[in-house]
Amino acid sequence: MVSAERNALHTFAPALILGVIATAIVFLPLWAAATLIVMLLCAPLAWWTFSQTGRWLSLFFFAALLLPPLPIPIGDTGPHPAILVAGIGLLAGIVRLDQWRWRWRAVDAAILALTLALAISLGFAAIYSGSAIAATSAARVVLFSISVYVYFAAAHGPERQRFQARARQTRILFWIASAAALFGCIDFLYQLPAPAGFEPQFLWLESGVYRRAQGLFYESSTLGNFCSFFLVFVAVSLSEHRKRRILSVTALGAGAVLFASALLLSFSRASVFACLISLAALAWIERERWFSRRSMIWISALTCVAVALFAVAVPEVAEGYWGRFQQAFDTIQDAPDRALSGRLESWVTVLGFVFEHPLQTFFGIGYKTLPYTRYLGRPVIADNMYLSLLVETGVLGLTALIALNVAILVAAWKAMRVGSIHGKWLFCFWLGESLQMLSGDILTYWRVLPLYFWVLAQAVAATETEAPRASSSS
Repeated sequence: MVSAERNALHTFAPALILGVIATAIVFLPLWAAATLIVMLLCAPLAWWTFSQTGRWLSLFFFAALLLPPLPIPIGDTGPHPAILVAGIGLLAGIVRLDQWRWRWRAVDAAILALTLALAISLGFAAIYSGSAIAATSAARVVLFSISVYVYFAAAHGPERQRFQARARQTRILFWIASAAALFGCIDFLYQLPAPAGFEPQFLWLESGVYRRAQGLFYESSTLGNFCSFFLVFVAVSLSEHRKRRILSVTALGAGAVLFASALLLSFSRASVFACLISLAALAWIERERWFSRRSMIWISALTCVAVALFAVAVPEVAEGYWGRFQQAFDTIQDAPDRALSGRLESWVTVLGFVFEHPLQTFFGIGYKTLPYTRYLGRPVIADNMYLSLLVETGVLGLTALIALNVAILVAAWKAMRVGSIHGKWLFCFWLGESLQMLSGDILTYWRVLPLYFWVLAQAVAATETEAPRASSSS
């Protein structure tokens, strides 16, 4: 009986969908009909994603890294498909509330404290900048909350995973990220049309003006930060024992070429600097192995080969790249603001507001209002996560961010001590990330921040699942 009903449903459902589509085309306006048709066609994918634990995370990362925003004039860049997938994940988490297991940690409190500080600041955004800008700030808080939900779902919810599942998900992320980095390289070489809404960041070479590599992201700095993240993963994986590597050396080598190329073509100096800091931290952790005579010879040889290949493959780009660094060093004394791409003037403007308006600074004027409000006289892009959070969310927001950075480093260090590759990966990367926050609004990179918080969740979970295994084996 059940089988007969199921067969009837399978026969009837396509006819019903086709009938609804035909009705929509005939009777509804074009935009409404198009919206309904897209929703109907996406319904099977949404059900497949919803029907099994963990699927929405894989689809979310695929959408966030490999799909462009929709060309609809909403917000700065247009709505992104990943937001819909995140909504499916939220619904899946609500339906499976009985599978959540809570064990509060310091990093959990720090994440919630920062989210609370961002939410509280929305009231001040409405007071000082008006309802329209406050709505934009609220959207930014919602986008940041996606990363928060990814962390809690992966650390406490149905998506929490054992070691084998973590390794499988990490491999999936690696290949998705490799495809995104490859597209970033192709984007620069062929100067593909930019996705809906992008930051105009260009490079002047002798042969013409080129848009810096940004791939499918909003700006090149996001691509650079993302590639730095996975370059650190490659280095950490190669430093592990052969049996503990999640991917083969061949795959890691191919990924290293892609991520390094996309990072260089993004021309994000801050991301390159942060990556070097992260690699230096890894070198210090592995100093007994890396600082041997044989290891130093191999590292030096590989570095020289990489630089030579870059110079031979794209000589004009390499010349422009080194010229950009040389110009920065030459002008750092005479024109420091020019060397810092105009950041110094923005910092002086924001610091002037801090000293002239201590009360507003203490409570904040609203998260992500600086680039839009005229409360400071003109819109300002701070390009400094600590400084912008101080002015926008007050002392509470800045304190919460510092506490979160410390909590992440402590949690990652503990996971690293019990042998977690995710812990070592995040510890090294977040050292560089904390410094890169001095020159960028990292929390606004909402399409890559969930990746970092997912790895944080795996590091936190490792302190519970791998520590007993390590103690039993010893």
